[in-house]
Amino acid sequence: MSLSFDPNTLHTDLFIDGAWRKATGAATFPVENPATNEIIVHVADGGVEDAALAIEAAGRAQSEWGKSSPRQRADILRRAFELVIANTDRLAAIMTAEMGKPLAEAKGEVAYGAEFLRWFSEEAVRIGGDSTTSVDGKTRILITKEPVGPTVLVTPWNFPLAMGARKIAPAVAAGCTMVFKPAELTPLTSLALVDIFKQAGLPDGVLNVVTTSSAATVVENWTSSGIARKISFTGSTEVGKLLLRQASENVMRSSMELGGNAPFIVLADADIEKAVDGAMKAKMRNMGEACTAANRFFVHRSVVEEFGEKFAKRMSELRVGNGALEGTDVGPLIEQKGLDKVESLVADAVAKGARVVTGGSRPVGPGYFYSPTVMVDVPLESNLMTTEIFGPVAAITSFDSEDEVLRMANDTAWGLVGYVFTENMDKALRFSAELEVGMVGLNTGLVSNPVAPFGGVKQSGLGREGGKLGIEEFLEYKYTAIAV
Repeated sequence: MSLSFDPNTLHTDLFIDGAWRKATGAATFPVENPATNEIIVHVADGGVEDAALAIEAAGRAQSEWGKSSPRQRADILRRAFELVIANTDRLAAIMTAEMGKPLAEAKGEVAYGAEFLRWFSEEAVRIGGDSTTSVDGKTRILITKEPVGPTVLVTPWNFPLAMGARKIAPAVAAGCTMVFKPAELTPLTSLALVDIFKQAGLPDGVLNVVTTSSAATVVENWTSSGIARKISFTGSTEVGKLLLRQASENVMRSSMELGGNAPFIVLADADIEKAVDGAMKAKMRNMGEACTAANRFFVHRSVVEEFGEKFAKRMSELRVGNGALEGTDVGPLIEQKGLDKVESLVADAVAKGARVVTGGSRPVGPGYFYSPTVMVDVPLESNLMTTEIFGPVAAITSFDSEDEVLRMANDTAWGLVGYVFTENMDKALRFSAELEVGMVGLNTGLVSNPVAPFGGVKQSGLGREGGKLGIEEFLEYKYTAIAV
């Protein structure tokens, strides 16, 4: 099928010190369409020399950029926001081609990502400070905030525009320069976003991008450079721990948005229709390839049959196919490895006694597709209940008491988000307080919002992105003692 954009117009080079350039040795790697298994384009494959050039450019630009006016930074972000909105159709088409999500969902991500640019354009001019007096009255203390400095940004493949925007925007607003490594699987959307920042007037050297098939090599060069002062990473807990160890060598500020194992709890008094609607959003956004995706469905025994039947019906009605085609509800998974993982998790659960209500197989043909799947009677010891699924599979198990389900929900190393459906306010507040997570969705299956502080507890990460706290991750505090 023909693409709604010309691949020859795509940026495929590195972006360093304000210029597009080939990787050292002109190395490249392919970017595949997961719906067709066809190669879209080849992208520059940066290495150590390219990484060094990028971090050096960020280091040179930091002093001047850090002194730039809040209004200048705000205006750049506002122009970038307007350019993203104006280019919605093209950005969404690129995203669907390289990542697979349906075009309508890709357009939703463009709108969502753009809001981070608008939000932080408004926060840039509101960076404040404080002042106080020492207890003996002899010293006036002036508290100011300064940019952390050159920052390493590493984003995942599942939300290639939104995750880039969520990290770049607060760094720009705070006055930090950046080196940015997009995901190898979905670099094209990120490069298109970088070009928008260039068009918006971001000065040379402020944002430098290295695409690479050797992420560890590039990122380790940056963290060990002595130039970078912060790292912001979204991805797996395993990689996050490795990066934290690297960051510790130079005592770098770190923001980590890591894995999840989200519980979705339906209490006996829940509105079942509302719970099913919430389950569809919490499970099937991005084909289930989201850290916020509902992973473990705990449904009270008195309503588990009704919930399971209605949920399975809704899932079975979803149309699976190429995300670029009209009418598609569910696109492919990102790669063969992800498809193999989902198939293995389902097989393990069935072997341990779970029952497939709908789905449970992959369609015949090209692409990394897997049918939307609902499973019931899933035992707690199955891998589905202990592994971040990252696919369109819902694992349901029943419970009898609130204490029991809270224990099961919290019995995990992760703590990103939890979902609770109940019509009882006392129960809602109890579960919100006792779930060991950074975010709770009460009677809603969608928690991501640019104005909210996104992040988790336990092994789901450090720090927060978005909201009023998002810019604080890129600011250092300084106080000046003034004798009076």
